[in-house]
Amino acid sequence: MSLRKALFSGSWYPAEDRACEDQIRQFLDEGKHRATAIADPVGGIVPHAGWYFSGSIACNVIHRLAAHRSPDVVVVFGMHLHAASPRVIMPEGEWETPFGPLAVDASLAGEITRQYDFHLESPTRFNQDNTIELQMPFIRYFFKDARVVAMGVPPASQTLDLAESVVATARDLGLDIVVIGSTDLTHYGPNYGFTTRGVGADAVEWVRSENDRSVIDAMLRMDPQGVIREARNKDNACCSGAAAAAIAVGKTLGADKAEELVYATSYDKSPGDSFVGYVGVLF
Repeated sequence: MSLRKALFSGSWYPAEDRACEDQIRQFLDEGKHRATAIADPVGGIVPHAGWYFSGSIACNVIHRLAAHRSPDVVVVFGMHLHAASPRVIMPEGEWETPFGPLAVDASLAGEITRQYDFHLESPTRFNQDNTIELQMPFIRYFFKDARVVAMGVPPASQTLDLAESVVATARDLGLDIVVIGSTDLTHYGPNYGFTTRGVGADAVEWVRSENDRSVIDAMLRMDPQGVIREARNKDNACCSGAAAAAIAVGKTLGADKAEELVYATSYDKSPGDSFVGYVGVLF
């Protein structure tokens, strides 16, 4: 079997194509007035909570990419990993989405696995992971002819070397790529064991204006090492390796400016003592 079954459809996002498309149309309507000065984006950073909480942000970032680019391959970085974690990849097969299967580009994935060590997944043996799967319906919907290479990457300096190699390898293979890094921001509150600022309005404001803001500022500076450092010191990005890798790819592709498309928290839709931050960035 070559199809990797979706594990979060029907719960974190709709399982049926019609319901999925209806949700996407609603997201696009929500984002239609958000302007961007990035004329020809090559990548972005997106969140990965259930679509109710952060789908609109991810959808609008990926839609803006697709409005300007028709790549051969969409490279996706994600997964909740520590600095010493192994890199993870599914080097062949297809991802299941409500809009049909999304094929892995085996040529790019194969070359990358020859250059770097990975824990290899298959369509039938893989870790449950929302950070990448939640993006696949958007990618399949907006990049109708593209293939995908998705990798879990740790927050480590070697990840930035890998990111640059991905670009060089794609160029050697004659492949045009865009890149997406998947991360949520601060996970605050009793549910996450992070209550240094107590609970209530002051804690929410601290997360919004200080803790999340400092890692977002590193993203906007296009400082991948800074993103990793921020997350290590302040717990303000759960997949900093993915965000840093996407920035490194973007810079290698020629991006020299990043822009925040939208910021939100789960508190905005479900107020409570525990909440998560989300940002959409284009570069």
